Amino acid sequence: MSEFLILVINPGSTTTKISVFKNENEIFSKTISHKIEELARFNKASDQDLYRMEIIVRTLRNNKFPIEKLHAVVGRGGLLRPIEGGTYNVNEQMIADLKSGIQGDHPSNCGGLIAYAIGKAIARPAFIVDPVVVDELQPEARISGMPLIPRKSIFHALNQKAVAREAADSLGKSYFECNFIVCHMGGGVTIGAHKKGRVVDVNNGLDGDGPFSPERSGAVPVGDLVRACYSGGYTLPDMKKLIKGHGGMVAYLGTHDLREVEKQVIKGDDKARLIYNAMVYQISKEIGAAAAVLAGDIDAVVLTGGLAKSGRFVKIIEQSVSFLGKIMIIPGEQEMKALALGALRVLRGEEETKNY
Repeated sequence: MSEFLILVINPGSTTTKISVFKNENEIFSKTISHKIEELARFNKASDQDLYRMEIIVRTLRNNKFPIEKLHAVVGRGGLLRPIEGGTYNVNEQMIADLKSGIQGDHPSNCGGLIAYAIGKAIARPAFIVDPVVVDELQPEARISGMPLIPRKSIFHALNQKAVAREAADSLGKSYFECNFIVCHMGGGVTIGAHKKGRVVDVNNGLDGDGPFSPERSGAVPVGDLVRACYSGGYTLPDMKKLIKGHGGMVAYLGTHDLREVEKQVIKGDDKARLIYNAMVYQISKEIGAAAAVLAGDIDAVVLTGGLAKSGRFVKIIEQSVSFLGKIMIIPGEQEMKALALGALRVLRGEEETKNY
């Protein structure tokens, strides 16, 4: 079997994670930290692409990985137009949309930009894989009840799709043969109904849909939310923070660290126990809703993300939803490997690339 060297690039707010994979195996990884004052020179996050790229190339050369040896470059997908899942060639239209911030300006937009620049320099393909804007919703799932505001698909698509494939492999099946409920639990929580390889329903974890999480409010009573918006006590930025960043568990308990809350629960803190149990309750309730979407035809419920590392947390969820069938725990986020595997499937001819 051929050996492929794949560079993976995952830009964050103040870091850029890079890895080199030889087929499925990570042989080099580095988290590059960026000084805030350096990044402040740029008007937009997407304008940081060449700055970050120069550091990446220098880091690779210093560690004996010259870019000329690479077979492909894959970057974290940014805020693009809604697209179905898969591995995409980075093309001129994608570059234009990432640069303009068509769905918003975010450091992840640099992923495709950097991959494209490096790939072009060495005449190798550049890809993105399963960005957060993956949209495979069935028509009924788009209807919110208010024509002004259709439901959107924005979720942890990269990790959800990756662990669903892993779950299918463990069952000896193809992802496209299975029905899964995948529950990604991190700073935000998204719960997707995966039906034969497509995520036909999922809560918008970015803008407050679904259960509350360590730092997001989740869905709240609409009437009271509207009244708060027009009370005169809050600005638009205030409300956005209450939904994302300052909402959920941190709003009640002053921390977004689940481990700290579990310590409080063990010490007998009644408020901490209530909020902890309420978060589990809402997550379990949303899993049940996804089961209805799949009409109970479920190969497994998959619990993933950072919170799935807590045995206590997942055990309570299991107790609530075990009646649905098999529960699989795949903790953490393996974003770098998921990106590499998306490129590798294409290089091996197991999957066709898609055009944006």
